[in-house]
Amino acid sequence: MKAKKRMGTVGKAIGCAVLLAVALFPIYWLVAMAIRPTEEMQGHIALIPQALTIEHFVSLFADKGFGQATINSLQTTLSSLVLSLFVGICAAYILARRRFRFGLKRPLTYWVLLIRVLPPVAFTIPLYTMFSKIGLLNTKLPVTLACVLINVPLIIWFLISFFQDLPEEIEESAKVDGATEWQLFVRIVLPLVAPGIAAVAMLSFMYAWNEYTYTVIFTRSPANNTVPLALSVLNTEDNLTNFGLVAAGGVVSVIPITLFVIFAQNYLISGLSSLSLIHI
Repeated sequence: MKAKKRMGTVGKAIGCAVLLAVALFPIYWLVAMAIRPTEEMQGHIALIPQALTIEHFVSLFADKGFGQATINSLQTTLSSLVLSLFVGICAAYILARRRFRFGLKRPLTYWVLLIRVLPPVAFTIPLYTMFSKIGLLNTKLPVTLACVLINVPLIIWFLISFFQDLPEEIEESAKVDGATEWQLFVRIVLPLVAPGIAAVAMLSFMYAWNEYTYTVIFTRSPANNTVPLALSVLNTEDNLTNFGLVAAGGVVSVIPITLFVIFAQNYLISGLSSLSLIHI
């Protein structure tokens, strides 16, 4: 029996190691291509680079304008994230705690879900028409507002469950002690739902950072390119793909998301666990 258990443990360990290697190999290959000299990409490409270089990163920022694209992505992503969280958190709290006349609470909740279920491309023509009439095309603002439109329903839908799970007695006790509605919300409610906020913030950040469709349609100037659009230009420029440049751009594009996850990992783990339990 002990031998069978040991064999089972060893088999599970080997299986996990294989799955981990399969999952991590694309990341390794991306980094390996980014730091590999151009000469090594001709003909047979070795698994391990024979030499290391940063020439692709230097060319990316010095010649391809990737620095401006990174700044544009950060501006669009962070501004849309702040707006989405502010609107989404407030709306989710109101829907979870306030009573509505005429039974409007359920229809409003389903309307929010409907907006999130529809594919983002469904809003392209209405948004393009609206932004065109008010003269916002070829600026960063339309992309920011479009990301807010997509992310707010996601934030509302997930955070409603977190707010509903909070005991109302906590809020009633704070009111008895003289706390205002704003103090109650900021100092008591928000810290209790911080894991959920971190989880939806990560999802919203990832969507806004990787947004491509709205950027292509609403911005026409290379000066307004974001990272996904700059990567697509690298991949089609001169009808010849420079794999080193594309790989370097890919490495740069994953750094912000990686840093976000590292700094918020404690909240993210508990928040995502709660989300999975709530929506199973």
